[in-house]
Amino acid sequence: MQVHLAARLAKIAPFHVMALLARARELQDQGRDIVHLEVGEPDFPTPQAIIDAAQSAVATGETRYTAALGIPRLRQKIADFYQQKYQLQIPASRIAVTPGASGALQLAFAATLNSGDELILIEPGYPCNRHFAELFGIQPVIVNTDRHNGYLPTLEELETARTSRTRGLLLASPGNPTGTVIPRALLLEIIAFCQRHDIQLFMDEIYQGLVFDCEQTDTVLQYDQRAWVIQSFSKYFQMTGWRLGWLVMPEGYEDAVNRIAQNIFLCPPSMSQYGAVRAFEPDVIELLEQRRSELRQRRDILKQGLERLGFVIDAAPDGAFYLYCDASAFTRDAMTFCWQLLEQAGIAATPGQDFGGAHPDTSIRFAYTQPIAVLQEALVRLESFIGAV
Repeated sequence: MQVHLAARLAKIAPFHVMALLARARELQDQGRDIVHLEVGEPDFPTPQAIIDAAQSAVATGETRYTAALGIPRLRQKIADFYQQKYQLQIPASRIAVTPGASGALQLAFAATLNSGDELILIEPGYPCNRHFAELFGIQPVIVNTDRHNGYLPTLEELETARTSRTRGLLLASPGNPTGTVIPRALLLEIIAFCQRHDIQLFMDEIYQGLVFDCEQTDTVLQYDQRAWVIQSFSKYFQMTGWRLGWLVMPEGYEDAVNRIAQNIFLCPPSMSQYGAVRAFEPDVIELLEQRRSELRQRRDILKQGLERLGFVIDAAPDGAFYLYCDASAFTRDAMTFCWQLLEQAGIAATPGQDFGGAHPDTSIRFAYTQPIAVLQEALVRLESFIGAV
């Protein structure tokens, strides 16, 4: 039978790190010791209290379909979170629980953007975002940021990227792969830019709980109730495989988002929702904050070690759990470098080609999602590898 692929597939590139991950696991199956610094997944287990709550829900039969936008208890818990952390009154009706943050972003795009509309994306950035846009016939317009500017867009760059067809702007703070937090002054300028030109502002805040040095832990909702916020239980709450996120939508979009969710997803995973209700309790938050402190220590150790070896980290990694490095002292082809690093030194890292931007061929992302002793072993191997290159 002949395979007929949709034309949109030509614009959807593979996620290169997944091939590296597959090879790393293949090497492990052969007995190799591999240090995983490639995939953006915390190594901490999901807090036991969340697991217990989910198991209790399963045991009592809470395994059926839920409302398309999530169970009321969880939506209210999320609303309470914004009240307690930011003193914001966000009604639960504006919150949609989704199958991961990816589901939240797809709902936001589907509710607001038409085929042929333009969406401004900042790179380096999460590669799947532009592919989500392509699925809806939305035209991505890329703004390539520079490491010397902290990988932050300037207002001039946004104005240059804007056309009469621009309908959306997607930002992330903290960012992936850079860990950069958007300063408040710049955020306010961007909000004014979007309001001036009637542009939908989509803010990816999935790493927002993981901010370290920077005192600013704002949500865009403190300054703009018309923004769309994409959030996740994966990173801060360490629930990656539970596939659960949430969307905060502007007032007036509740019915539209509900109709789309009913048709696309039906509902988020029920057991995951009942577990997540427990995620906002003080004992769980206390544990998560302890783990955030450990991530900060890991970042500092890995950053110092990489800089000592000759990698350059221009942008302050204030959040998330990544270091995005200039590796131009060692390579002009990050993809080849990462494959050799895996095969020869047993270290899995992500090449910059996955994230775009101005210098993808000389950039590498390292995730510090391993214990300190493992990170130190990775630095020893990396030093030996560089010496042999």
